[in-house]
Amino acid sequence: MTECRFDRRAFLGGAAGLGALALFGSGCSPRSQSARPMDEQAEPRIDSVVWGHCSPNCYGRCALRLSVSDGQVVRVESDSTGDDAYGSHQIRACLRGRSIRQVLNHPDRLSYPMKRVGERGEGKFERISWEEAISIIAENYRRILAEYGPASVFITNATGVQSKNINPFLGRFLNLNGGYLINDGGYSAHQTKTALPYLYGKRAGNSSSDVVNSKLVVMFGDNFAENKLGGAGDTFHLQRALEKGGAKVIVIDPRFSPTAAVHADEWIPIRPGTDAALVEGIAYVLITENLIDRPFLETYTIGYDEGSLPAGAPANKSYRQHILGEGPDGTPKTPAWASAITNVPEATIVSLAHQIAEAKPCCIMQGLGPQRQGNGEQTTRAICMLAILTGNVGIKGGNTGSIFGSYNLPGISVPQGKNPIKAKLPTFMYAEAVLRGRELTKKNAGIKGVDRLQQPIKFIWNYGGNSLTNQHGDINRTKRILKDTSLCEFIVVWDIMMTDSATYADILLPDLMPVEQPNFVAGEYNGDMGYLILGQPAGEPRFERKTLYQSLCLLAEEMGCLDEFSEGLDEEGWLRRVYTEAAEKNDYPTYDTLKGQGVYRRLNPKGSTVAFDKFRKDPQANPLETPSGKIEIYSERLAQIAATWELDPGDVIDPLPIYAPAVGGWTGEPDERYPLQMVGFHERGHAHSSFVQVETLRQANQPGFWINPADAAPRGIATGDDVLVSSPSGTLRISAKVTNRVMPGVTAMGQGMWFKADENGIDVGGCANTLTSHHPSPLAKAIPANTLQVQVRKAL
Repeated sequence: MTECRFDRRAFLGGAAGLGALALFGSGCSPRSQSARPMDEQAEPRIDSVVWGHCSPNCYGRCALRLSVSDGQVVRVESDSTGDDAYGSHQIRACLRGRSIRQVLNHPDRLSYPMKRVGERGEGKFERISWEEAISIIAENYRRILAEYGPASVFITNATGVQSKNINPFLGRFLNLNGGYLINDGGYSAHQTKTALPYLYGKRAGNSSSDVVNSKLVVMFGDNFAENKLGGAGDTFHLQRALEKGGAKVIVIDPRFSPTAAVHADEWIPIRPGTDAALVEGIAYVLITENLIDRPFLETYTIGYDEGSLPAGAPANKSYRQHILGEGPDGTPKTPAWASAITNVPEATIVSLAHQIAEAKPCCIMQGLGPQRQGNGEQTTRAICMLAILTGNVGIKGGNTGSIFGSYNLPGISVPQGKNPIKAKLPTFMYAEAVLRGRELTKKNAGIKGVDRLQQPIKFIWNYGGNSLTNQHGDINRTKRILKDTSLCEFIVVWDIMMTDSATYADILLPDLMPVEQPNFVAGEYNGDMGYLILGQPAGEPRFERKTLYQSLCLLAEEMGCLDEFSEGLDEEGWLRRVYTEAAEKNDYPTYDTLKGQGVYRRLNPKGSTVAFDKFRKDPQANPLETPSGKIEIYSERLAQIAATWELDPGDVIDPLPIYAPAVGGWTGEPDERYPLQMVGFHERGHAHSSFVQVETLRQANQPGFWINPADAAPRGIATGDDVLVSSPSGTLRISAKVTNRVMPGVTAMGQGMWFKADENGIDVGGCANTLTSHHPSPLAKAIPANTLQVQVRKAL
């Protein structure tokens, strides 16, 4: 066996020579005959055209039509079916999905099973056989099950593969062997998913297409024009609805995003983490000028005023009293008060309040950026108060204040069986569970299902995800935890590339992409059009790559549970079974029909999705899923949690949706060490950390560090200069972009770039999580990625 360190330069012709070629396969150079781009050849013969979908989690699952010649994909097109009418549009892929051939044929794709031979994270592996890989995995899995039990086994959060018939196989396999510690919440929206049920009973919103009925749309921190590009996302559909309905759009964001540039009639820059303070300033105007919808508040809510407070609530604890300064803090939340915190001019706050009150109906919505803060659970509930105060909940053209909803077809998934382990661990707490698992409890770590963890995490399965390190907060600390093999004792990674997370594998297995295997997806976040995509393998597998299911079948055979795991079915058999069962229940086309047509659409038979419309029409007959059945502005459940949970100083769980400055964020006091705030954003050239490896996308979407001229000038920074950006968690080097598109005192950079440390430990790959904190939000225990203070200086 040849030992080699992963080194792209060596593979492309350096001294490592045969070692690197042995690692990846001698035919995988972009200039080799087998991987030569087929569009450079004259008129390739098309043997077949198959359907598939773009799989990373960008809140869209777009259709792909792949032309295959001699077992390889030679052309990528997208959805061309239907008439592309409003409401039933084509599910066209964006620039990312259309570049998928460059991922399929990338010279650095993993091709063989590998075993770690250096320290974890060092990137040293040797090629081994599948037989040896399976044997090593099974041996360590049996050992850890015997010593620590299945509660020490964990599947990490992953966004690289989103497919209803691929991902569930791993849970199915583990459940046949005693189960595993459940991963709860994810990274994207955990705070809003956790917090809004305390307000509404569940998180829900009107569909994006419903803005055709709106007079005004106010967006807090949503950048759909950049992160939901394809036909399966909101961008195109929402734009058509805005054009058709003519609503005015106001975007509130620290950054003049593409959404603000393309769609907004008005952009209001705001200091990061202070959205809730802006809401309170607006609420003061609405209340003192009698612009609220009092009948709505009296009928549908509890906790707005002292007369509707629950019996057990303290005196002077209503929302109205808090806003007017009659509550415990004694501070009126005037526009002047809010302006000092948010940096939004007082006159703008007053104007915004009047516009929201006068627009009938008004759609208040928020993206996921505002809740991705310390104390973000407070923020996400606070934004919803604007919809509640003005009575815009449960009506056409209004909204709940949450992210847009959609009409989705019932999902189709491989059955995973029963997991005997009841414990659920918040996703962002996984590294803490590795480090100090038995210390984590319901009250200090948000554990669900049990009072405390019985074991630390000892075995990690990581499929199709770069969240083990790259997409996790405080990447340097996370790396130190994972590097210690006495903590987590074994890590298995499946991936297509040597990501930063993959370097922490003990066994690294080469995966096939969803378009290279039978695949199925049900659309999400697509307005009022639900859809299904049934895909077939495009091309023949190369080298020794296997699907997740194939490798798990090998493991199941080694573990003695193959018959139960596979039930005698191959992947196509599973896909046909689960789809046929769902088709019979939901009146879908037959399997063979959909296999031929690729895409199936169904419009919402009720028209636009309007969240809580039945509740609005008859609250007695259709109560919400809250204890009172009403909108709980004051939550007794949160009051109980606040009184009993163990919270760090500065962490706030309040029964009212009030503003609370975040730990590690702006507090009004100058910080000479880290004087600038920073926020992250999603760039159109990649989805999370997927597609980062595509050179043409990087060239078209050059990453950079956004800084306002007022902050750049005293530091001698010009556009194109390399800068060093530091936080308490680490330092990275990146090219500067000096621009007025970010407000003074605030900086910004795209997230998802792959971490790469130089000899001094400085990240030169541009990974935003080099800077972010590991301190979780108080209620959801979620990532506070946008609560960040940094220092910036010009690199020498």
